[in-house]
Formats: sequence, structure tokens, C-alpha cells
Amino acid sequence: MTKPVIKPWLIRDRQFIWGDRTYLMGVLNVTPDSFSDGGKFNSCDAAIKQVEQMLPYIDILDIGGESTRPNAEAVSAAEECDRVLPIIKALRDAYPQLPISVDTMKASVAKEAIAVGADILNDVSAGRFDPEMLPLVGKLQVPIFLMHMQGEPRTMQLKPHYRHVVQDIKQFLNDAILVAKACGIPKHLIAIDPGIGFGKNLEHNLEIIKNLSVFQDIGAPLLLGVSRKTFIGKLCDRPEPSDRLLGTIAACGACIAGGADILRVHDPKEIAEACRVSDAIYR
Repeated sequence: MTKPVIKPWLIRDRQFIWGDRTYLMGVLNVTPDSFSDGGKFNSCDAAIKQVEQMLPYIDILDIGGESTRPNAEAVSAAEECDRVLPIIKALRDAYPQLPISVDTMKASVAKEAIAVGADILNDVSAGRFDPEMLPLVGKLQVPIFLMHMQGEPRTMQLKPHYRHVVQDIKQFLNDAILVAKACGIPKHLIAIDPGIGFGKNLEHNLEIIKNLSVFQDIGAPLLLGVSRKTFIGKLCDRPEPSDRLLGTIAACGACIAGGADILRVHDPKEIAEACRVSDAIYR
């Protein structure tokens, strides 16, 4: 099947030409309880220092103020804003041309984040948890990542079940795009994410990665977030997320082979080298 041509994104001074190469989204969690790096970067100084190290390797910075790890508790919009807004402001001042994505399920947080300098919305609920999210994006006309998640963070890993995991997720994403378009979001501003680890067990995650080509005919940029995920820890017997770099590199290579356009990663320096090799082979 020939992959559809997808209109490029132009964000600040950067053009994202889908299919040209693999783009990297660097993760910056400004939370006390994220699964891998909670509490490390929730001050402006620490965040700026971390981004300074990532800057040569990333194309987008993704900032999140609410943990979506399994069993995570929800936080209020006010608390989430208190966490992310000062850091978005500081990073926008420090790096004026860096595309910034805000990882949130709340329209009020998204609105404030865009107002202080964020460019993109990354909603792991695909707009389902806040009925105001998609209409807001339609009004703002900014890019959005729509992700599949079965259940919610507190419950998603209890007993995930699918009839046919890949086809079920593809149908969900197609439906999510239709809803987004009905809210005024142009198709070319929508990217999709099958949601590795979000309501999936080990076998589900492997099945998705093995069959990424199924998502190509949706005609949207494809984001994969496999970095340091639990399935890698299980396969490699690495209980600590920070010890999963080598497994992450292998998973990222498989995602590129399957047609991923963007990888969301914690270790962009190392993953960037893996991308260059995989791009040379598969693109």
C-alpha cells in the first residue's frame, strides 16, 4: 500500500516533511510522580538545563504537568497550570524557535499553554475527557496529537482487552479524526498515536508495533511513544525505567521500520543516532 502524502507542518522556523526522516519529540515531565523522571525537572532552572542538553537532537519538546502512568491520580487544572505555565514561558524566552507541545487532557490548561508560547497539543485522551478540548483546537487552528487509550490512567492496566487490537485502535483513531474535523480541526493538523502502554499488555504492544503499516492509510503523521515503557522492562528484565535505553533503541528502530514519523523519547541524543541509521535503511 502506498503511503498517502500528508501536508507538511510549519511550526515557527521548522518544517515537518512527513516521510522525509524521523522526527524526535523530547519528553519534559514537570511532575512529582511521572513513571521515569518525576520530580527531576519541575523547576525553571532544572527544565532549562535539561532542554539545553536535548536541544541539538529534538524537533519538538513535549511538556507535561500531569502524570499519565498506570494508577496515576488526576490533578486539578489549576495545579497543572501552576506546574507547566512558568516553565513554558521560561523555555519560550530561552528558545524562541523551539516547537513546544503541551501534554494535557484539559482544555483550560491547553488554552493557557498556547497563550504563553506552546505550539501543539498532545492529548492522550484524544479529546474524550474534556468536551471543550477539540472545539478549542478548532478555534486556535493548532496541530494536535490524538492518542488511543483504553480506560483512564488509573484503571487502564487492570484488564485491557480487545477483539482485534490493531483494528480496534485503527477504528478508534479514524473515529477520533472524524470528531476532530467536525469541531473545525483541519485533517492536516491532526497526528495520531496508537498509545503504546496505555491500556495494553505486553502482547498488545508487540502486536501494534509489528503492524504499524496498518495505520498508514489513515493519512496522518504517526507518533510512537515506546521510550522506557514497561513492556521493554519485562522483555529485558529491567525494572528501573532509566535502565531501558538499549531496549528503547531496539523498539524505536522497529517503529521506524513500520513507518513512524515521530518518536517521543527521554534520551534524544542516543535515539537520534539510532534514527539516522534506521532512516538510512528504511526511508
